[in-house]
Amino acid sequence: MKIPLKYSVRNLIARRLTTALTVGGVALVVFVFAGVTMMAYGLQKTLVSSGLPENVVVVRQSSGSEMSSFVTREQTGILKSLPNIAIDNDGKPLIEGEVVAIINKDRRGEAGKMANITIRGIGAKSMAIRSKAKLIEGRMFNSGTSELIAGKKAAARFEGCGLGETIVIGNMNWTVVGIFEADGSAAESEVWGDVNLVMPAIDRPIFSSVVFRMADPTQFDQMRDQTLADPRMTVDMKTEDRYYDDQTKSTTMFIKALGYAVSIIFSLCAIIGAMITMYGAVANRTKEIATMRALGFKRRNILAAFLIEAIVIAMAGGLIGLVASSFLQAVSISAINFDTFSEIAFNFALSPSIVITVLIFALIMGIMGGFLPAVRAARIKIIEALRSE
Repeated sequence: MKIPLKYSVRNLIARRLTTALTVGGVALVVFVFAGVTMMAYGLQKTLVSSGLPENVVVVRQSSGSEMSSFVTREQTGILKSLPNIAIDNDGKPLIEGEVVAIINKDRRGEAGKMANITIRGIGAKSMAIRSKAKLIEGRMFNSGTSELIAGKKAAARFEGCGLGETIVIGNMNWTVVGIFEADGSAAESEVWGDVNLVMPAIDRPIFSSVVFRMADPTQFDQMRDQTLADPRMTVDMKTEDRYYDDQTKSTTMFIKALGYAVSIIFSLCAIIGAMITMYGAVANRTKEIATMRALGFKRRNILAAFLIEAIVIAMAGGLIGLVASSFLQAVSISAINFDTFSEIAFNFALSPSIVITVLIFALIMGIMGGFLPAVRAARIKIIEALRSE
């Protein structure tokens, strides 16, 4: 004989206070776990969205990022002669050398609190190559002048990066003449200027990287292999989306490791709370359980009924925690990219895989918290339980 599901649900409702406290504990753990996972995914999504699969980023061999890379003029010239480079409407190849550096700036509204911001020197065709970047205020900087355009997140977070404001790079004052957006990507946390002026301003005579658009993205592997076969080309070539995906690994790993450690500690508390709740339910229903056994319900039916109660508690808490964490998507935060040591602004992001992972996490907590009390209930001896007061 199977015990109806409504029996388990009714018992949970009868113990409103203890059930609510346990559900709240599970919900808090799930909220933390989901928040950490959403943070890591949001950072990854922001960085990966910075790249396009048809673009290629060339950096020095074995360098972790543009920040520690350099590409010589000779190597840049060889890259410009590659046959698989797309051309613009004027018949010119879409390839540019760029330079990247970081400077310290005060956060807006937080005097004395500084963070690193990425300064990128770009060429005349860089905006066409990085086609996600679109001006939303002001205008494009004029080549050969100390003018900048700032990503909208950089403009919002740093002093001197707003439209019409001035920042110091090297020994020069630079004026922000435009604000751009780039589909929420990491580029929005950067400030861009003319590469020919940024290079002397930061005292860097060579490019950090070279970026170009491929005419045929399917030929990337062949083009890369042929280029790297040249002993002069001590470089790495990656599609832009792959390059930025690699940039996320160390930072997201740190966020996940720290967050999961906290979540595990909290989950142990939630599991203990669920156990206490279920052990209390078993103690209060000893005669009821014995009566059910006398009526013909088997041990496995009793075990299943109590285990279902624990799972229902955990899943209810999981759903509440998940719904609460979904509102984090409206929150924008910043983190240090450990590969570039610059600050990146991003939003928490929720995905179907995160939803599934979080619910499985809640389910495991329910099973772990309810299994031992369920076994205790299933082992109650009928005669002794009926004689007890």
